[in-house]
Amino acid sequence: MIKKIAEIASNCKRIVVLTGAGISAESGVPTFRGKDGVWANFKPEELASVAGFMENTEIVWEWYNWRRELMEKVKPNKGHIAITNLEKLSPNFSLITQNVDGLHTIAETQNILELHGNISRNKCSVCHLIVDEKLVIDPSNIPTCKKCGGKIRPDIVWFGEMLDEQLISQAMVDSEQAEIFFCIGTSAVVHPAASLPSIAKQRGAVLVEINTEETVLTSQADYFVQGKSGEILPEIIQLVQEKKSI
Repeated sequence: MIKKIAEIASNCKRIVVLTGAGISAESGVPTFRGKDGVWANFKPEELASVAGFMENTEIVWEWYNWRRELMEKVKPNKGHIAITNLEKLSPNFSLITQNVDGLHTIAETQNILELHGNISRNKCSVCHLIVDEKLVIDPSNIPTCKKCGGKIRPDIVWFGEMLDEQLISQAMVDSEQAEIFFCIGTSAVVHPAASLPSIAKQRGAVLVEINTEETVLTSQADYFVQGKSGEILPEIIQLVQEKKSI
């Protein structure tokens, strides 16, 4: 099956990859759904919503600083690197990710659509202007936007917020044009990202799912490879490289 996927991918000019939490879990990225220590006393909407931010700005920033500190210790795995190598082999490539950890950027993939934002970036809570992502936030003295004076917040899509219209529109266009669509490490239940594989499939793309377990998408997939992306993807990409070099 892996040889067949590689053969198809090597002949495709438009490749799209969608990644979810599964690929990051292989790097040891915590999900933060089961919060530790003092954070266990807070509901998700208290730490990841506009209302929670306005009511408990200092606490929210303490939580995100803690998360950022944990994330600094995490590195891209072989799955991330394999995707970067696949991009180098593809004349038209798009990576769509639901992850906010920035590991694809660290792995040097270029064409990335981060649907849910990036935990390392900051933006204005009012005008949404992106500010210096290296800015260190003091929770007791939140900096404000130089443009409008709004408080600075993490550039993450919170509960109750809509995805960036331009990003999701581009993701849909890319999915419609895909010749092969890889769905990697995602449960395929969080919309609108969950609809992208189906959009690609309906437009004629070969749908490949790589996951440690079956999902709601598995029955639609042309190929389902069960296992870790860090083990499966490098093997596929190596075969693609060999076919491209012939």
